[in-house]
Amino acid sequence: MLTINVAPDGSGQFTTISEAVLAVPYDCPAVIRIAPGIYREKLVCEKKEITLAGAGMDATRLVWNDGGKLPHPDGRPTHTFRSYTAFFSGEKLRVEDMTIENDAGPGAKAGQAIAAYVDSARAAFSRVRLLGNQDTLFCAPLPEKEREKDGFLGPRVLAPRRASAQYYHACEIAGDIDFIFGGADALFEQCTIRTVNNHLPASYVTAPSGRADGLGFVFWDCDFVSDDCPAGTVFLGRPWRPTGKTAVLDCRLGAHIAPEGFSPWQSRTDSDLACFAEAGSTGEGAAARGAWVKQLDGQQAEELLRCARKLCRPE
Repeated sequence: MLTINVAPDGSGQFTTISEAVLAVPYDCPAVIRIAPGIYREKLVCEKKEITLAGAGMDATRLVWNDGGKLPHPDGRPTHTFRSYTAFFSGEKLRVEDMTIENDAGPGAKAGQAIAAYVDSARAAFSRVRLLGNQDTLFCAPLPEKEREKDGFLGPRVLAPRRASAQYYHACEIAGDIDFIFGGADALFEQCTIRTVNNHLPASYVTAPSGRADGLGFVFWDCDFVSDDCPAGTVFLGRPWRPTGKTAVLDCRLGAHIAPEGFSPWQSRTDSDLACFAEAGSTGEGAAARGAWVKQLDGQQAEELLRCARKLCRPE
Protein backbone atom coordinates (compact mmCIF):
# COMPACT_ATOMS: atom_id res chain seq x y z
CA MET A 1 0.00 0.00 0.00
CA LEU A 2 1.44 3.34 -1.08
CA THR A 3 1.28 6.08 1.58
CA ILE A 4 1.68 9.77 0.71
CA ASN A 5 1.72 12.71 3.12
CA VAL A 6 0.33 16.14 2.24
CA ALA A 7 1.01 19.23 4.34
CA PRO A 8 0.65 22.91 3.40
CA ASP A 9 3.86 23.83 5.22
CA GLY A 10 5.99 21.60 3.00
CA SER A 11 6.67 18.94 5.63
CA GLY A 12 5.02 16.25 3.47
CA GLN A 13 5.81 15.01 -0.01
CA PHE A 14 3.26 17.42 -1.48
CA THR A 15 1.59 20.67 -0.46
CA THR A 16 -1.70 20.09 -2.31
CA ILE A 17 -4.10 17.16 -2.37
CA SER A 18 -4.35 17.35 -6.17
CA GLU A 19 -0.59 16.89 -6.62
CA ALA A 20 -0.61 13.87 -4.33
CA VAL A 21 -3.54 12.23 -6.14
CA LEU A 22 -1.92 12.86 -9.53
CA ALA A 23 1.25 11.10 -8.36
CA VAL A 24 -0.60 7.84 -7.59
CA PRO A 25 -0.61 5.24 -10.42
CA TYR A 26 -4.19 4.29 -11.27
CA ASP A 27 -3.86 0.61 -10.29
CA CYS A 28 -1.83 1.20 -7.10
CA PRO A 29 -3.82 1.17 -3.84
CA ALA A 30 -2.89 4.28 -1.89
CA VAL A 31 -3.53 6.21 1.31
CA ILE A 32 -3.09 9.97 1.22
CA ARG A 33 -2.71 11.44 4.71
CA ILE A 34 -3.64 15.12 4.76
CA ALA A 35 -2.33 17.37 7.52
CA PRO A 36 -4.38 20.18 9.06
CA GLY A 37 -4.92 23.16 6.81
CA ILE A 38 -7.29 24.83 4.36
CA TYR A 39 -6.72 23.48 0.86
CA ARG A 40 -8.31 25.80 -1.71
CA GLU A 41 -8.30 23.60 -4.78
CA LYS A 42 -10.65 21.83 -7.17
CA LEU A 43 -9.91 18.13 -6.81
CA VAL A 44 -10.27 15.41 -9.45
CA CYS A 45 -9.59 11.97 -7.96
CA GLU A 46 -9.93 9.03 -10.38
CA LYS A 47 -8.02 6.07 -8.94
CA LYS A 48 -8.86 2.38 -8.66
CA GLU A 49 -8.49 2.21 -4.87
CA ILE A 50 -7.65 5.23 -2.74
CA THR A 51 -8.14 6.61 0.76
CA LEU A 52 -8.03 10.30 1.68
CA ALA A 53 -7.44 10.60 5.42
CA GLY A 54 -7.56 14.02 7.02
CA ALA A 55 -6.73 15.11 10.56
CA GLY A 56 -10.34 15.80 11.59
CA MET A 57 -13.41 17.60 10.28
CA ASP A 58 -12.34 20.88 11.87
CA ALA A 59 -8.67 20.50 10.98
CA THR A 60 -8.49 19.45 7.30
CA ARG A 61 -10.65 21.45 4.89
CA LEU A 62 -10.90 21.17 1.10
CA VAL A 63 -12.72 24.21 -0.30
CA TRP A 64 -13.62 25.59 -3.74
CA ASN A 65 -16.24 28.02 -5.04
CA ASP A 66 -17.62 27.09 -8.46
CA GLY A 67 -21.37 27.52 -8.98
CA GLY A 68 -23.73 26.52 -11.75
CA LYS A 69 -24.68 30.11 -12.61
CA LEU A 70 -21.10 31.33 -12.61
CA PRO A 71 -19.11 31.57 -15.86
CA HIS A 72 -16.92 28.68 -16.99
CA PRO A 73 -13.67 29.18 -18.95
CA ASP A 74 -15.40 27.79 -22.07
CA GLY A 75 -17.76 30.79 -22.10
CA ARG A 76 -20.85 28.90 -21.00
CA PRO A 77 -22.27 28.79 -17.48
CA THR A 78 -20.55 26.25 -15.27
CA HIS A 79 -23.81 24.29 -14.79
CA THR A 80 -24.41 21.81 -11.98
CA PHE A 81 -22.02 18.97 -12.72
CA ARG A 82 -18.93 21.09 -13.36
CA SER A 83 -19.39 22.99 -10.09
CA TYR A 84 -17.89 20.32 -7.78
CA THR A 85 -15.19 20.98 -5.23
CA ALA A 86 -14.18 17.29 -5.38
CA PHE A 87 -14.92 14.74 -8.11
CA PHE A 88 -14.35 11.09 -7.16
CA SER A 89 -14.35 8.11 -9.49
CA GLY A 90 -12.73 4.67 -9.60
CA GLU A 91 -13.53 1.32 -7.98
CA LYS A 92 -13.04 1.82 -4.23
CA LEU A 93 -12.94 5.14 -2.37
CA ARG A 94 -12.58 6.00 1.31
CA VAL A 95 -12.68 9.54 2.69
CA GLU A 96 -12.13 10.12 6.40
CA ASP A 97 -11.83 12.94 8.94
CA MET A 98 -12.06 16.07 6.82
CA THR A 99 -14.39 18.73 5.45
CA ILE A 100 -15.27 19.18 1.78
CA GLU A 101 -16.99 22.48 1.11
CA ASN A 102 -18.35 24.50 -1.78
CA ASP A 103 -18.49 28.10 -0.57
CA ALA A 104 -19.87 29.67 -3.77
CA GLY A 105 -22.89 30.80 -1.76
CA PRO A 106 -26.68 30.39 -1.91
CA GLY A 107 -28.31 29.12 -5.08
CA ALA A 108 -29.98 32.44 -5.83
CA LYS A 109 -26.52 33.89 -6.42
CA ALA A 110 -24.34 30.94 -7.47
CA GLY A 111 -26.77 28.30 -8.68
CA GLN A 112 -26.17 24.63 -7.94
CA ALA A 113 -22.82 24.18 -6.22
CA ILE A 114 -21.67 20.61 -5.55
CA ALA A 115 -19.20 19.95 -2.75
CA ALA A 116 -18.65 16.24 -3.51
CA TYR A 117 -19.48 14.46 -6.79
CA VAL A 118 -19.16 10.76 -5.90
CA ASP A 119 -18.99 8.46 -8.93
CA SER A 120 -16.92 5.59 -7.47
CA ALA A 121 -18.28 2.06 -7.76
CA ARG A 122 -17.95 1.77 -3.97
CA ALA A 123 -17.46 4.74 -1.66
CA ALA A 124 -17.27 5.10 2.12
CA PHE A 125 -17.18 8.41 3.97
CA SER A 126 -16.53 8.48 7.73
CA ARG A 127 -16.51 11.58 9.92
CA VAL A 128 -16.64 13.87 6.89
CA ARG A 129 -18.38 17.24 6.80
CA LEU A 130 -19.93 18.08 3.41
CA LEU A 131 -20.95 21.73 3.26
CA GLY A 132 -22.81 23.73 0.65
CA ASN A 133 -26.19 25.13 -0.23
CA GLN A 134 -27.96 23.78 -3.32
CA ASP A 135 -26.91 20.27 -4.47
CA THR A 136 -24.16 19.71 -1.89
CA LEU A 137 -23.68 15.94 -2.37
CA PHE A 138 -24.21 14.22 -5.72
CA CYS A 139 -24.41 10.44 -5.38
CA ALA A 140 -23.86 9.32 -8.97
CA PRO A 141 -24.90 7.96 -11.44
CA LEU A 142 -26.71 10.55 -13.50
CA PRO A 143 -30.16 9.75 -14.86
CA GLU A 144 -30.21 8.39 -18.40
CA LYS A 145 -31.57 11.54 -20.05
CA GLU A 146 -31.36 15.28 -19.53
CA ARG A 147 -34.48 17.37 -19.20
CA GLU A 148 -32.77 20.49 -20.52
CA LYS A 149 -29.85 21.29 -22.82
CA ASP A 150 -26.46 21.00 -21.09
CA GLY A 151 -28.21 19.78 -17.95
CA PHE A 152 -25.60 17.04 -17.44
CA LEU A 153 -22.60 18.92 -18.83
CA GLY A 154 -19.63 17.62 -16.89
CA PRO A 155 -17.30 14.67 -16.34
CA ARG A 156 -19.81 11.84 -16.97
CA VAL A 157 -22.22 13.33 -19.51
CA LEU A 158 -21.30 10.78 -22.23
CA ALA A 159 -20.31 7.84 -20.03
CA PRO A 160 -22.44 4.72 -19.59
CA ARG A 161 -24.31 4.85 -16.29
CA ARG A 162 -22.97 2.37 -13.75
CA ALA A 163 -24.23 1.36 -10.34
CA SER A 164 -22.66 2.88 -7.23
CA ALA A 165 -22.94 1.71 -3.60
CA GLN A 166 -22.14 4.46 -1.10
CA TYR A 167 -21.84 4.57 2.69
CA TYR A 168 -21.80 7.62 4.96
CA HIS A 169 -21.12 7.17 8.68
CA ALA A 170 -21.00 9.88 11.36
CA CYS A 171 -20.92 12.58 8.68
CA GLU A 172 -22.47 16.04 8.64
CA ILE A 173 -24.15 17.08 5.39
CA ALA A 174 -25.49 20.62 5.03
CA GLY A 175 -27.45 22.46 2.35
CA ASP A 176 -30.86 23.84 1.43
CA ILE A 177 -32.23 22.50 -1.88
CA ASP A 178 -31.88 18.86 -3.01
CA PHE A 179 -28.61 18.73 -1.12
CA ILE A 180 -28.37 14.93 -1.24
CA PHE A 181 -29.29 13.82 -4.76
CA GLY A 182 -28.61 11.27 -7.48
CA GLY A 183 -29.09 7.67 -8.53
CA ALA A 184 -26.76 5.76 -6.19
CA ASP A 185 -27.74 3.21 -3.59
CA ALA A 186 -26.59 4.93 -0.40
CA LEU A 187 -26.81 4.28 3.33
CA PHE A 188 -26.44 7.13 5.84
CA GLU A 189 -25.84 5.92 9.41
CA GLN A 190 -25.67 8.17 12.46
CA CYS A 191 -25.22 11.31 10.37
CA THR A 192 -26.30 14.89 11.02
CA ILE A 193 -28.38 16.25 8.14
CA ARG A 194 -28.48 20.02 8.48
CA THR A 195 -30.72 22.32 6.46
CA VAL A 196 -29.23 25.78 5.97
CA ASN A 197 -31.67 28.66 6.35
CA ASN A 198 -31.42 30.79 3.20
CA HIS A 199 -34.93 32.20 3.74
CA LEU A 200 -36.56 30.03 1.08
CA PRO A 201 -40.28 29.26 1.10
CA ALA A 202 -39.42 25.52 1.03
CA SER A 203 -36.31 23.36 1.20
CA TYR A 204 -35.70 19.72 0.24
CA VAL A 205 -33.16 17.33 1.74
CA THR A 206 -33.06 14.52 -0.83
CA ALA A 207 -33.76 14.26 -4.55
CA PRO A 208 -33.32 10.58 -5.47
CA SER A 209 -33.25 9.41 -9.08
CA GLY A 210 -32.46 5.70 -8.76
CA ARG A 211 -33.99 2.66 -10.43
CA ALA A 212 -37.32 1.21 -9.38
CA ASP A 213 -35.55 -2.03 -8.37
CA GLY A 214 -32.76 -0.25 -6.49
CA LEU A 215 -32.26 0.59 -2.84
CA GLY A 216 -32.23 4.37 -3.14
CA PHE A 217 -31.26 6.48 -0.12
CA VAL A 218 -31.64 4.97 3.37
CA PHE A 219 -31.11 7.03 6.55
CA TRP A 220 -30.77 5.25 9.88
CA ASP A 221 -30.32 6.79 13.33
CA CYS A 222 -29.69 10.25 11.87
CA ASP A 223 -30.45 13.72 13.22
CA PHE A 224 -32.29 16.07 10.86
CA VAL A 225 -31.57 19.57 12.17
CA SER A 226 -31.68 23.11 10.82
CA ASP A 227 -30.15 26.56 11.14
CA ASP A 228 -33.39 28.11 12.44
CA CYS A 229 -35.51 27.19 9.41
CA PRO A 230 -39.18 28.00 10.03
CA ALA A 231 -41.30 25.14 11.28
CA GLY A 232 -42.76 22.88 8.61
CA THR A 233 -40.80 24.29 5.65
CA VAL A 234 -38.33 21.48 4.90
CA PHE A 235 -39.28 18.28 3.08
CA LEU A 236 -37.35 15.05 3.58
CA GLY A 237 -37.30 14.52 -0.16
CA ARG A 238 -38.80 14.81 -3.61
CA PRO A 239 -38.20 12.53 -6.63
CA TRP A 240 -35.71 13.98 -9.14
CA ARG A 241 -36.73 11.10 -11.39
CA PRO A 242 -40.04 9.24 -11.09
CA THR A 243 -38.68 6.04 -9.51
CA GLY A 244 -36.52 7.70 -6.84
CA LYS A 245 -36.54 6.24 -3.31
CA THR A 246 -35.80 7.59 0.16
CA ALA A 247 -36.37 5.80 3.47
CA VAL A 248 -35.97 7.39 6.91
CA LEU A 249 -35.56 4.87 9.74
CA ASP A 250 -35.31 5.58 13.47
CA CYS A 251 -34.31 9.21 12.91
CA ARG A 252 -34.86 12.34 14.96
CA LEU A 253 -36.64 15.09 13.05
CA GLY A 254 -36.63 18.76 14.02
CA ALA A 255 -39.64 21.06 13.86
CA HIS A 256 -38.45 22.33 10.46
CA ILE A 257 -39.60 19.10 8.78
CA ALA A 258 -42.89 19.54 6.94
CA PRO A 259 -45.83 17.48 8.23
CA GLU A 260 -46.28 15.94 4.76
CA GLY A 261 -42.72 14.61 4.98
CA PHE A 262 -42.15 14.34 1.24
CA SER A 263 -43.16 16.35 -1.82
CA PRO A 264 -43.78 15.77 -5.55
CA TRP A 265 -41.25 17.20 -8.02
CA GLN A 266 -42.65 20.60 -8.97
CA SER A 267 -45.67 20.14 -11.26
CA ARG A 268 -44.81 16.67 -12.59
CA THR A 269 -47.63 14.15 -12.56
CA ASP A 270 -45.51 10.96 -12.34
CA SER A 271 -44.27 11.42 -8.77
CA ASP A 272 -46.58 8.65 -7.58
CA LEU A 273 -44.04 6.17 -9.03
CA ALA A 274 -41.54 7.19 -6.33
CA CYS A 275 -41.16 5.26 -3.08
CA PHE A 276 -40.85 7.19 0.16
CA ALA A 277 -40.87 5.28 3.43
CA GLU A 278 -40.51 6.00 7.11
CA ALA A 279 -40.32 4.10 10.39
CA GLY A 280 -39.64 5.03 13.99
CA SER A 281 -39.30 8.79 13.52
CA THR A 282 -39.23 10.92 16.68
CA GLY A 283 -39.00 14.62 17.45
CA GLU A 284 -41.11 17.65 16.63
CA GLY A 285 -41.00 16.88 12.91
CA ALA A 286 -42.44 13.39 13.29
CA ALA A 287 -46.06 13.27 12.16
CA ALA A 288 -48.70 11.12 10.54
CA ARG A 289 -47.93 11.30 6.81
CA GLY A 290 -50.25 10.95 3.85
CA ALA A 291 -50.87 7.69 2.04
CA TRP A 292 -48.03 8.48 -0.40
CA VAL A 293 -45.47 7.82 2.37
CA LYS A 294 -45.21 4.15 3.26
CA GLN A 295 -45.11 3.49 6.98
CA LEU A 296 -42.91 0.46 7.60
CA ASP A 297 -43.48 -1.90 10.50
CA GLY A 298 -40.57 -3.05 12.62
CA GLN A 299 -39.86 -6.16 10.57
CA GLN A 300 -39.96 -4.28 7.26
CA ALA A 301 -37.63 -1.57 8.57
CA GLU A 302 -35.20 -4.15 9.93
CA GLU A 303 -35.11 -6.00 6.62
CA LEU A 304 -34.54 -2.80 4.63
CA LEU A 305 -31.68 -1.80 6.93
CA ARG A 306 -30.15 -5.27 6.65
CA CYS A 307 -30.23 -5.07 2.85
CA ALA A 308 -28.78 -1.54 2.88
CA ARG A 309 -25.89 -2.58 5.13
CA LYS A 310 -25.13 -5.64 3.03
CA LEU A 311 -25.05 -3.58 -0.16
CA CYS A 312 -23.40 -0.35 1.02
CA ARG A 313 -21.22 -0.93 4.06
CA PRO A 314 -17.54 -1.41 3.25
CA GLU A 315 -16.19 -4.94 3.55
